[in-house]
Amino acid sequence: MNYTIIGNSAAAVGAIEAIRRYDRKGEIVVVSREPYSVYSRPLISHLLAGHIQENRIFYREKDFYKRNRIQTFLRREVKAIQARSNHLLLDDGERLGFEKLLIATGGCPMIPPVKGIDRRGVFTFTTWDDAKEIRRYVRENPVESAVVIGGGLIGLKAMEALMASGLRVTVTELMDRILSATFDKKASEMIERQLKARGVNLITENTVEEILGSHNGIEEVLLKDGRRLKCQVVIFGIGVFPNIGLVKDTPIRYNKGIRVNAHMETNISGIYAAGDVVEIPDILLDTVRPIAIWPNAYRQGWIAGCNMAGTPRRYEGSFAMNSIEICGIPTISVGMAEAPENGFEIIQEFDSKSGTYKKIILKDGVIVGALFIGEIDRAGIYTGLIRERIDVSGVKDILLREDFGFISLPREYRKHLVRGEGVFL
Repeated sequence: MNYTIIGNSAAAVGAIEAIRRYDRKGEIVVVSREPYSVYSRPLISHLLAGHIQENRIFYREKDFYKRNRIQTFLRREVKAIQARSNHLLLDDGERLGFEKLLIATGGCPMIPPVKGIDRRGVFTFTTWDDAKEIRRYVRENPVESAVVIGGGLIGLKAMEALMASGLRVTVTELMDRILSATFDKKASEMIERQLKARGVNLITENTVEEILGSHNGIEEVLLKDGRRLKCQVVIFGIGVFPNIGLVKDTPIRYNKGIRVNAHMETNISGIYAAGDVVEIPDILLDTVRPIAIWPNAYRQGWIAGCNMAGTPRRYEGSFAMNSIEICGIPTISVGMAEAPENGFEIIQEFDSKSGTYKKIILKDGVIVGALFIGEIDRAGIYTGLIRERIDVSGVKDILLREDFGFISLPREYRKHLVRGEGVFL
């Protein structure tokens, strides 16, 4: 059997490891436009900040390809998927045949139409090369200040890395607060206070309309409200959207992302997709949408790899999960951060002295959201309860107690959580 994978990140790794568990002899081919062995994208901010060396960024050992007998086409780009003839067309005209194909092309950075975007000193922040180029530019040019467009997770990690490099940083956010897609208002305000105390210039309900400068580089940006900010670097950290360009001229179905079934297979037999490029069921919002999260991508790749190798496995969906440390403050948001309508119950605790905030959202006795700022040690327990849809009505009064754990649940629930496939990979 020949397995071909487009992409080289978490979903690809999951697929490779699943295929090799069930098929030790099949040929695996990986095509990636990046030149690197598999690396951890969440670590690029630490690399830019100088907190880690480049040898620490790899997601698997350097002999990962060799051990798994992978034929690699790195620094190569797929230009077209010829789905009817089971071939890929590469950037140099070469055609690769496949029997089973996994599309794991990930996400593309969101870049709005801003005048002056082609000036020197404008970057995105989603890949290792992005971090390298920003670091090189800052070292080789007289850079003192930067503007980060976007107050979400990507934008704030870029902000932290730039501050660690000694730059003054302004963050512009179109919404009325930072992290609006991840946190509720109280949590956003807690982080905003900490950022401002550390010297970050936060500008909300505003954005960059034009990047101004000369052939030498950026000099300032023009905001929507007419203000001008001096800077020498601009980073787009708004977010990502599914990289579906390869399937647009094929019979493979897509909406915002590639559409797949529970086996991670597209509407074309033998062609699978996984990771940030797909739409999956959101089991809390009762919808199908892209959920760009690293653990989800690996799990989807694993499920796809199992099915590609002939071992049936199902992916039943997931929900939003984000764990990030911002300016030394650990945070976790799982599921809903805010109750969208009536019929929800909220349990929360806020301690201004310790700077901690805990919030649980329930619907019909089942946890549908959990948010923790400053103290996150027990967040995994709530994630398991959300995933398994356990009715916690009988213990809701002790959900936020420090000694709450699986032992607090009735025995039949504990058995289910320990044995259930949903908790462990």
